[in-house]
Amino acid sequence: MTQSNDPHFPQIQQQLRAIVDAARERRAEDVVVLDLTDVSSTLEYFVICTATAGLQLNAVQENIREKAQEAGLPRPSVEGPSERWLLLAFGGSVVVHIMTKDAREYYDLEGLWSDARVLSFPDTHSTQTADRTV
Repeated sequence: MTQSNDPHFPQIQQQLRAIVDAARERRAEDVVVLDLTDVSSTLEYFVICTATAGLQLNAVQENIREKAQEAGLPRPSVEGPSERWLLLAFGGSVVVHIMTKDAREYYDLEGLWSDARVLSFPDTHSTQTADRTV
């Protein structure tokens, strides 16, 4: 089902925004959201981001958990965790991959799911500045 046909898309979009912002608040890099609804029968959205190992990876996942639950997502199941990678699954709709740069390059989820649509969630800090000048 495409997002235009999904009556819940505005809520999902708000939840994805909360996850993206939470990752960026803890300095995760290269945050990407993939819409898998047209290319998978079981997966809906992937959020993929890069963090350094250890403390930052943990800080990113803790902030994402908190902000996602505030946005109405269920408590996530956690897979991993390791020093290189952590997965948070929020029900069947949103899966968050927090990876080190090496793990992200190795697993290449964006390449594996290259037929998925990339959703844009611009950094709110830079867009607010741009909006004021327009």
